[in-house]
Amino acid sequence: MTINYRVKFLASVTCALLIAAGANAQQQQSEEESKAQETKQAQAVSKEVYDQIQKAQELVDAKDLKGALSLLNRLFNPDKLTEYEQANVLNYIGFVYYNMDDTKNAIKTYDRMIKIPSLEPQMLKQTTYTLAQLNMMEENYPKTLELLDKWFTLESNPAPEPYILKAQVLYQLQRYKEMVQPIEKGMSIAKERETPVKEDWYVLLNFAYFQQENYAKVRDIQKILLQNWPKKRYWFSLAGAYTELGEDENLVAAYDVAYTDGLLEKEAEFVTMAQLYMQREVPYKAAILLDEQMKKGVVKADEKNYRLLSQAWMLAQEDDKAIPALQEAARRTSDGELDIRLANSYLNIGMYDECVDAANEGIRKGGLKNSDNAQISLGMCLYNLRKYSASKSAFQQAAKVQKSRRMANQWIQVIDAEVERNRQIELAQEAARKKQQEVEARRAKSGRV
Repeated sequence: MTINYRVKFLASVTCALLIAAGANAQQQQSEEESKAQETKQAQAVSKEVYDQIQKAQELVDAKDLKGALSLLNRLFNPDKLTEYEQANVLNYIGFVYYNMDDTKNAIKTYDRMIKIPSLEPQMLKQTTYTLAQLNMMEENYPKTLELLDKWFTLESNPAPEPYILKAQVLYQLQRYKEMVQPIEKGMSIAKERETPVKEDWYVLLNFAYFQQENYAKVRDIQKILLQNWPKKRYWFSLAGAYTELGEDENLVAAYDVAYTDGLLEKEAEFVTMAQLYMQREVPYKAAILLDEQMKKGVVKADEKNYRLLSQAWMLAQEDDKAIPALQEAARRTSDGELDIRLANSYLNIGMYDECVDAANEGIRKGGLKNSDNAQISLGMCLYNLRKYSASKSAFQQAAKVQKSRRMANQWIQVIDAEVERNRQIELAQEAARKKQQEVEARRAKSGRV
């Protein structure tokens, strides 16, 4: 996750903060007012200073920032300016530096400004926050956090945004657990003031909980995001939370909605959807989905996907539809596993010649996990073709493996019994034929007599 942060910065330098000394000098002040003025260290600027700042403003308006900076630097002289005048001149110098994209010098200037002992509380508060923003831009995150914490002690009624800014700083410092409190505080203030809680705030909060592996919170946040800003990535984030929480039914439902709404686009997304259908024991839906997307070319027509498609059709007990997928998958692989699966599908639908061919091909290729199962499939197909000798040989091969011995021997007994039964039938038929011949011979002889 990356947060691209660029502060939308405004330096509030206005002539409203300045009081023209020329006007004030012509007014008589009471003794009480005079004392108050001394206490505030003459919270006004002289006409000379005022006029110079006005000229600097004109140069800024004319896009002559260097000229404005030169004028203001000449003007700034702590030995000749009151602290209030110093603050105003430094404020404007910082503003000019910022507009020159010289953030470092803007920071230095505002740092000098907040060190003025008599700086007005409002200007101290505003400049402290400005410095936090500027340090954020310079990626000086520890300093940004320090300034923000100071600002929170100065501001009695913070808006939501400074809390979000603090969370962004904590993100950059990889202090993810600490992000939660300021984000939720900012959200709470926004709700109290009946102002919008922004999408990015929920995204930031989601990240903080995700880093703590609090998937229940991630799930709940994704639901809010989907309700207010329905986007594809939120469906998949919700699905991920369901996966981590083991809420399989909800996981399938989330993917199903995304699929129904046409949000699935990539091969991996469709394959995952198909796998989820199969896990939830709805393989027919998985097969339909894969078949459709393979025909569109979204899902690649490769061995892996044909294998999955064939498995879906087989689990759906649609062997006739599984066969084309198995043929394609088997053709693309060098081991015989898929050929044996193909043989079993042929066996299930009574295509015994094809079953024998596929089983033999699988055995020829090799690489079988259970060669005994392959021999059993071959033996059954041969049995149904009444090729008893070859069938018995296949079962004898299977019987060499302990786990298949009992089944194979049972089939061998069936074959032997079938062979014996057929032999007895043939003997009976032969005996009947001979008896019939004898009867016919006697009749013929009797007729001749």
